Amino acid sequence: MAYAEDYSPNELLVATAARELRDGELGFVGVGTAGRAFTLAVGIPIAAARLAQMTHAPNFTIYWGNLLSPDLQRIPPKLTQHHITTWPAAAQLSNTGDKCDMLARRQFDVCFDSAPQIDRFGNLNITAIGEYRRPKARLIGCLAQTDHLAFVSRPIVLTDLRKRTFVERVDFITSVGYLDGKDSRIKAGLAPGGPWKVITDKAVFGFHAETKEMQLESLHPGVTLEDVLESMSFRPALPQHIGQTEPPTQEQVRLIRQEIDPNRILLVA
Repeated sequence: MAYAEDYSPNELLVATAARELRDGELGFVGVGTAGRAFTLAVGIPIAAARLAQMTHAPNFTIYWGNLLSPDLQRIPPKLTQHHITTWPAAAQLSNTGDKCDMLARRQFDVCFDSAPQIDRFGNLNITAIGEYRRPKARLIGCLAQTDHLAFVSRPIVLTDLRKRTFVERVDFITSVGYLDGKDSRIKAGLAPGGPWKVITDKAVFGFHAETKEMQLESLHPGVTLEDVLESMSFRPALPQHIGQTEPPTQEQVRLIRQEIDPNRILLVA
Protein backbone atom coordinates (compact mmCIF):
# COMPACT_ATOMS: atom_id res chain seq x y z
CA MET A 1 0.00 0.00 0.00
CA ALA A 2 1.54 3.28 -1.13
CA TYR A 3 0.47 6.34 0.81
CA ALA A 4 0.14 9.64 -0.99
CA GLU A 5 2.54 12.47 -0.19
CA ASP A 6 0.55 15.13 -2.01
CA TYR A 7 -3.02 15.39 -0.70
CA SER A 8 -5.32 18.15 0.50
CA PRO A 9 -6.92 18.37 3.97
CA ASN A 10 -10.29 17.60 2.36
CA GLU A 11 -8.91 14.48 0.69
CA LEU A 12 -7.60 13.31 4.06
CA LEU A 13 -11.08 13.83 5.58
CA VAL A 14 -12.72 11.93 2.72
CA ALA A 15 -10.40 8.95 3.14
CA THR A 16 -10.77 8.99 6.94
CA ALA A 17 -14.58 9.12 6.77
CA ALA A 18 -14.70 6.41 4.08
CA ARG A 19 -12.84 3.99 6.35
CA GLU A 20 -15.72 4.22 8.86
CA LEU A 21 -18.29 2.99 6.32
CA ARG A 22 -19.24 -0.67 6.03
CA ASP A 23 -20.56 -2.79 3.21
CA GLY A 24 -24.34 -3.07 3.01
CA GLU A 25 -25.03 -0.03 5.20
CA LEU A 26 -27.32 2.95 4.53
CA GLY A 27 -26.05 6.41 5.40
CA PHE A 28 -27.96 9.67 5.81
CA VAL A 29 -26.36 12.80 4.34
CA GLY A 30 -27.89 16.07 5.51
CA VAL A 31 -27.92 19.49 3.89
CA GLY A 32 -25.40 22.28 3.79
CA THR A 33 -25.68 25.97 3.05
CA ALA A 34 -22.65 27.08 1.02
CA GLY A 35 -18.87 27.20 1.05
CA ARG A 36 -17.17 25.32 3.86
CA ALA A 37 -20.48 24.34 5.49
CA PHE A 38 -21.53 22.59 2.28
CA THR A 39 -18.21 20.79 1.92
CA LEU A 40 -18.35 19.44 5.49
CA ALA A 41 -22.05 18.49 5.55
CA VAL A 42 -22.51 17.27 1.97
CA GLY A 43 -19.41 17.20 -0.21
CA ILE A 44 -17.09 15.17 1.99
CA PRO A 45 -19.82 12.63 2.95
CA ILE A 46 -20.84 12.02 -0.68
CA ALA A 47 -17.21 11.69 -1.77
CA ALA A 48 -16.51 9.36 1.18
CA ALA A 49 -19.52 7.21 0.30
CA ARG A 50 -18.35 6.82 -3.28
CA LEU A 51 -14.76 6.14 -2.20
CA ALA A 52 -16.01 3.40 0.15
CA GLN A 53 -18.00 1.86 -2.72
CA MET A 54 -14.92 1.84 -4.94
CA THR A 55 -12.58 0.34 -2.34
CA HIS A 56 -14.06 -1.85 0.40
CA ALA A 57 -17.85 -1.35 0.67
CA PRO A 58 -19.46 -1.76 -2.78
CA ASN A 59 -22.96 -2.01 -1.32
CA PHE A 60 -22.82 1.05 0.89
CA THR A 61 -25.43 3.61 -0.15
CA ILE A 62 -26.82 6.94 0.97
CA TYR A 63 -29.98 8.99 1.28
CA TRP A 64 -29.40 12.62 0.38
CA GLY A 65 -32.00 15.32 -0.17
CA ASN A 66 -34.94 13.53 -1.77
CA LEU A 67 -32.75 10.84 -3.30
CA LEU A 68 -32.66 7.31 -1.92
CA SER A 69 -29.60 5.48 -3.18
CA PRO A 70 -28.50 7.91 -5.92
CA ASP A 71 -26.13 6.38 -8.47
CA LEU A 72 -22.77 7.59 -7.17
CA GLN A 73 -21.09 6.35 -10.32
CA ARG A 74 -22.90 9.22 -12.05
CA ILE A 75 -22.45 12.20 -9.74
CA PRO A 76 -23.78 15.20 -11.72
CA PRO A 77 -21.35 17.80 -13.09
CA LYS A 78 -23.31 20.45 -11.16
CA LEU A 79 -25.63 20.21 -8.17
CA THR A 80 -28.32 22.44 -9.64
CA GLN A 81 -32.02 21.61 -9.27
CA HIS A 82 -32.18 20.17 -12.78
CA HIS A 83 -29.18 17.90 -12.27
CA ILE A 84 -30.40 16.74 -8.86
CA THR A 85 -33.93 15.92 -10.02
CA THR A 86 -32.59 13.99 -13.03
CA TRP A 87 -29.92 12.14 -11.03
CA PRO A 88 -30.66 8.38 -11.33
CA ALA A 89 -31.68 6.96 -7.96
CA ALA A 90 -33.62 4.05 -6.49
CA ALA A 91 -36.35 6.48 -5.47
CA GLN A 92 -37.14 10.16 -5.02
CA LEU A 93 -39.09 10.77 -1.82
CA SER A 94 -40.49 14.28 -1.67
CA ASN A 95 -42.26 13.89 1.68
CA THR A 96 -40.08 14.96 4.61
CA GLY A 97 -42.17 12.68 6.80
CA ASP A 98 -40.79 9.67 4.92
CA LYS A 99 -37.24 10.57 5.99
CA CYS A 100 -38.25 11.20 9.60
CA ASP A 101 -40.15 7.90 9.65
CA MET A 102 -37.07 6.05 8.38
CA LEU A 103 -34.97 7.74 11.05
CA ALA A 104 -37.40 6.87 13.84
CA ARG A 105 -37.47 3.26 12.65
CA ARG A 106 -33.66 3.21 12.95
CA GLN A 107 -33.21 2.29 9.28
CA PHE A 108 -29.97 4.26 8.95
CA ASP A 109 -26.68 2.76 10.07
CA VAL A 110 -24.64 5.94 9.87
CA CYS A 111 -25.24 9.65 9.35
CA PHE A 112 -23.04 12.65 8.69
CA ASP A 113 -23.43 15.85 10.70
CA SER A 114 -21.69 19.16 11.14
CA ALA A 115 -22.28 21.97 13.61
CA PRO A 116 -21.05 25.43 14.68
CA GLN A 117 -20.81 24.11 18.27
CA ILE A 118 -20.04 20.72 19.80
CA ASP A 119 -19.20 20.14 23.45
CA ARG A 120 -17.27 17.75 25.66
CA PHE A 121 -20.07 15.17 25.59
CA GLY A 122 -20.87 15.39 21.89
CA ASN A 123 -24.00 17.55 22.13
CA LEU A 124 -24.50 19.60 18.96
CA ASN A 125 -25.86 23.11 18.45
CA ILE A 126 -27.13 24.34 15.08
CA THR A 127 -29.89 26.54 16.55
CA ALA A 128 -28.51 29.68 18.19
CA ILE A 129 -25.29 31.20 19.52
CA GLY A 130 -25.75 32.97 22.83
CA GLU A 131 -28.92 33.12 24.92
CA TYR A 132 -31.72 31.41 23.01
CA ARG A 133 -34.34 34.19 23.21
CA ARG A 134 -31.84 36.96 22.42
CA PRO A 135 -29.09 35.20 20.51
CA LYS A 136 -25.95 36.71 19.07
CA ALA A 137 -26.66 34.66 15.95
CA ARG A 138 -29.65 32.62 14.86
CA LEU A 139 -28.49 29.51 13.00
CA ILE A 140 -30.12 27.19 10.48
CA GLY A 141 -32.24 25.32 13.04
CA CYS A 142 -32.63 21.67 13.91
CA LEU A 143 -33.85 20.24 10.57
CA ALA A 144 -33.57 16.46 11.12
CA GLN A 145 -30.33 16.55 13.08
CA THR A 146 -32.14 15.97 16.38
CA ASP A 147 -33.41 12.66 14.96
CA HIS A 148 -29.95 11.73 13.65
CA LEU A 149 -28.35 11.66 17.07
CA ALA A 150 -31.44 10.11 18.64
CA PHE A 151 -31.92 7.18 16.27
CA VAL A 152 -28.89 6.55 14.04
CA SER A 153 -26.45 3.91 15.25
CA ARG A 154 -23.17 5.66 14.31
CA PRO A 155 -23.34 9.42 13.74
CA ILE A 156 -20.14 10.87 12.27
CA VAL A 157 -19.49 14.56 12.93
CA LEU A 158 -17.38 16.44 10.39
CA THR A 159 -16.22 19.89 11.44
CA ASP A 160 -13.12 22.04 11.65
CA LEU A 161 -11.26 22.19 14.96
CA ARG A 162 -11.78 25.70 16.34
CA LYS A 163 -12.10 27.10 19.88
CA ARG A 164 -15.48 28.65 19.11
CA THR A 165 -16.74 25.31 17.77
CA PHE A 166 -15.34 22.93 20.43
CA VAL A 167 -16.83 24.47 23.56
CA GLU A 168 -17.19 23.26 27.15
CA ARG A 169 -21.00 23.42 26.86
CA VAL A 170 -23.08 24.24 23.80
CA ASP A 171 -25.33 27.31 24.07
CA PHE A 172 -28.33 25.25 22.97
CA ILE A 173 -28.69 21.49 22.63
CA THR A 174 -30.12 20.88 19.18
CA SER A 175 -29.03 17.24 19.18
CA VAL A 176 -28.30 15.15 22.27
CA GLY A 177 -24.95 13.42 22.23
CA TYR A 178 -24.07 11.96 25.61
CA LEU A 179 -25.86 14.81 27.45
CA ASP A 180 -23.93 15.17 30.74
CA GLY A 181 -21.79 12.09 30.28
CA LYS A 182 -21.80 8.59 31.76
CA ASP A 183 -25.35 7.13 31.60
CA SER A 184 -27.20 10.48 31.48
CA ARG A 185 -28.33 9.89 27.90
CA ILE A 186 -30.03 6.61 28.86
CA LYS A 187 -31.55 8.13 32.01
CA ALA A 188 -33.07 10.85 29.83
CA GLY A 189 -34.98 8.15 27.94
CA LEU A 190 -32.93 8.07 24.76
CA ALA A 191 -31.80 4.87 23.11
CA PRO A 192 -28.13 3.87 23.25
CA GLY A 193 -26.14 5.68 20.60
CA GLY A 194 -24.60 9.10 20.39
CA PRO A 195 -21.76 10.37 18.21
CA TRP A 196 -19.44 7.68 16.89
CA LYS A 197 -16.53 9.77 15.60
CA VAL A 198 -15.67 13.45 15.30
CA ILE A 199 -13.45 13.94 12.27
CA THR A 200 -11.76 17.34 12.00
CA ASP A 201 -9.09 19.05 9.93
CA LYS A 202 -6.48 18.36 12.65
CA ALA A 203 -7.47 15.16 14.45
CA VAL A 204 -9.98 12.38 14.96
CA PHE A 205 -11.91 11.96 18.21
CA GLY A 206 -14.06 9.22 19.70
CA PHE A 207 -15.74 9.06 23.12
CA HIS A 208 -14.57 7.38 26.31
CA ALA A 209 -16.45 4.15 26.91
CA GLU A 210 -17.39 4.99 30.51
CA THR A 211 -17.32 8.77 31.00
CA LYS A 212 -18.53 9.50 27.43
CA GLU A 213 -16.10 12.41 27.26
CA MET A 214 -14.70 13.29 23.86
CA GLN A 215 -11.39 11.46 23.55
CA LEU A 216 -8.54 12.14 21.15
CA GLU A 217 -7.84 9.12 18.95
CA SER A 218 -5.36 10.28 16.31
CA LEU A 219 -3.45 13.31 15.11
CA HIS A 220 -3.27 14.07 11.41
CA PRO A 221 0.21 13.92 9.87
CA GLY A 222 2.20 17.01 10.81
CA VAL A 223 -0.19 18.05 13.62
CA THR A 224 1.00 18.12 17.24
CA LEU A 225 -0.94 17.56 20.44
CA GLU A 226 -0.35 21.22 21.31
CA ASP A 227 -1.91 22.27 17.99
CA VAL A 228 -5.06 20.34 18.92
CA LEU A 229 -5.32 21.51 22.52
CA GLU A 230 -4.84 25.14 21.50
CA SER A 231 -7.75 24.78 19.07
CA MET A 232 -10.26 23.64 21.71
CA SER A 233 -12.06 25.38 24.57
CA PHE A 234 -11.92 22.22 26.70
CA ARG A 235 -9.35 19.51 27.26
CA PRO A 236 -10.43 16.18 25.76
CA ALA A 237 -9.69 12.84 27.37
CA LEU A 238 -6.24 11.63 26.32
CA PRO A 239 -5.45 7.92 25.99
CA GLN A 240 -2.05 6.49 26.86
CA HIS A 241 -1.26 6.14 23.18
CA ILE A 242 -2.35 8.69 20.56
CA GLY A 243 -2.08 7.36 17.04
CA GLN A 244 -1.51 9.10 13.74
CA THR A 245 -4.38 9.35 11.30
CA GLU A 246 -3.77 7.07 8.33
CA PRO A 247 -3.14 9.25 5.27
CA PRO A 248 -4.92 8.56 1.98
CA THR A 249 -3.26 6.20 -0.41
CA GLN A 250 -2.08 7.22 -3.84
CA GLU A 251 -4.98 5.28 -5.34
CA GLN A 252 -7.54 6.97 -3.09
CA VAL A 253 -6.27 10.41 -4.09
CA ARG A 254 -6.40 9.42 -7.75
CA LEU A 255 -9.98 8.20 -7.39
CA ILE A 256 -11.08 11.37 -5.60
CA ARG A 257 -9.48 13.71 -8.14
CA GLN A 258 -10.10 11.86 -11.38
CA GLU A 259 -13.28 9.85 -10.89
CA ILE A 260 -15.28 11.03 -7.88
CA ASP A 261 -14.93 14.81 -7.99
CA PRO A 262 -13.18 15.83 -11.22
CA ASN A 263 -15.39 18.93 -11.54
CA ARG A 264 -14.63 20.12 -7.99
CA ILE A 265 -18.28 20.39 -6.97
CA LEU A 266 -17.99 18.38 -3.74
CA LEU A 267 -14.72 19.54 -2.20
CA VAL A 268 -15.18 23.20 -3.01
CA ALA A 269 -13.85 24.87 0.15
